[in-house]
Amino acid sequence: MSKLVRIKHIQDYDKVCYYSVCINQDANSIDKSVSLFDSFIKELETTENEKLNHILAWIKEIGNKYGAKEYFFRNEQNQGEAMGLPPNNIGIEPVYTDNGEIAPNNLRLYCHRLNENVVILMSGGLKTADTPQNCPNVKSHFELANKLTIVLDNAFREKDIIWIDDFCDIDYSDNLTLYLEE
Repeated sequence: MSKLVRIKHIQDYDKVCYYSVCINQDANSIDKSVSLFDSFIKELETTENEKLNHILAWIKEIGNKYGAKEYFFRNEQNQGEAMGLPPNNIGIEPVYTDNGEIAPNNLRLYCHRLNENVVILMSGGLKTADTPQNCPNVKSHFELANKLTIVLDNAFREKDIIWIDDFCDIDYSDNLTLYLEE
């Protein structure tokens, strides 16, 4: 069975444009769908607010100050294309929330870093094991993010999504519908 996937713009910062995806089985309601990133925030804002704010602070910091350099994103032990936030903080100046620095933060947000200027934010959860595949909380989010990276990369190859401004942003039709095979 296929699910419909649409890209949703989230936020532009000085150095990074962030997007997410909406997934739905019904073509008539996908325009009203909430993105994976929006759902991630809504789900965790009451139970893990401080950890969530830490990740949101990193998104803003990366977006305004650094650009989406690869070392800011967790490569989950070469387990797939999806990467995670927050950074490992190894050799990186810490980012603080209003309540102070969060370290370590076991909340993961999986995403697809297309380059230093464009990132697709997806979903995640509290990681309680060494690898996402061994964690009941994030396994499904990580697997979905990996599947979506393939769908998005194929859309670039097929020119359904194109680069603009020397790889600084993407262009796609508002009615672009991609398909995620289950």
